[in-house]
Formats: sequence, C-alpha cells, structure tokens
Amino acid sequence: MPTSDAVTVEALSLTSFEPFGWVLGKTDPLKKDAVGFRSPASDFWHEHFFDPGTEGNTEVLWVEYRDNNPLVSKLEVHHLTQQAVVPLTKEIVQILCLSDANQRPDLSTLRAYRLSPGVGICMRPGVWHATRADDATCLMLTRGSTTEDLIDHLVNKRPAKESAILEIPQVRLIQAK
Repeated sequence: MPTSDAVTVEALSLTSFEPFGWVLGKTDPLKKDAVGFRSPASDFWHEHFFDPGTEGNTEVLWVEYRDNNPLVSKLEVHHLTQQAVVPLTKEIVQILCLSDANQRPDLSTLRAYRLSPGVGICMRPGVWHATRADDATCLMLTRGSTTEDLIDHLVNKRPAKESAILEIPQVRLIQAK
C-alpha cells in the first residue's frame, strides 16, 4: 500500500513509467536508430510493436471515460494482452500498479500519471489500472477476446477469464501543484 491513502498525479515520463510498460508519442522521431521518415509534408516513426498475446487478435476500440471521481476503489487487470490507451480529446489520469506474486494488486507500486491528448501508454499484461477523466475520448488497442470476456463479465455477471476487477482500499488522487 502507498505510505498513505493518497497518490499524487504526476507527469508522464519514460523512466518512471517503464515498470508498467511503454510511453507512446514521446519518442524522439529524429533519434538515430528510429525507424521512420521525415519530410516537409509529414513525419512518421515506429513507437512500439503491440502484442495481444498468444493467438490473440489486436482490436481497436474507442473509449469514452466519464468518471472523474478522485477516489479510486477498484482496479482492473488483463492477464494475456498488452493494452494501449491514447487520449484524443482531453487529458486522462491513468492509475496503475504492478501485480504481486499472487497476481493481486501490489499497492506499494501504485502510481498515477497525467496523459495529454496525443500522448499515450501501452501497459504490460498483468498491470492493474483504472482511468479517471472528465468526458475524454480515447483510442485503445487491446485483444478482441479480452473485450468480449470483459463485456460478458460486466453484462452477464459470468466469471472473467482474461481479466479481473478487484476492490482495493480507497485511495485519493491528489493533483500535483
């Protein structure tokens, strides 16, 4: 558990986010080893090879986040796939922690990051997470079967196989000054 029942929302950085996955949209496109192209009309460069897991199919989702409650009491995890989220319209706050040896949230690793539109993240499998935003639209990459499994769990109350949602002791998000 964090040293208190609060976690400060911090700026996203490549170094601090590394245990959870990859930052998308912050790579220096002029980096010598980057695979890409630069011209007066457009630039493009490689960021990350998305891995949906063994026999998984990558799915592109549009997600609308509307929960801006600073109190976090549930976290979600996906066991088989990476999951990428890129805010498109407004900033979001992504709350994350690693899994412990029993695949439960290790709250001592809990962090919260502010993501601006156009800068996203790709979480490793097994990273617990929640999202807070005030009506933000995001692009998400995930595994198709994980989406189907999660919907079946949320709508039909069947046990989830590829994901889990757990209650945690309530944590308050504190905005950095």
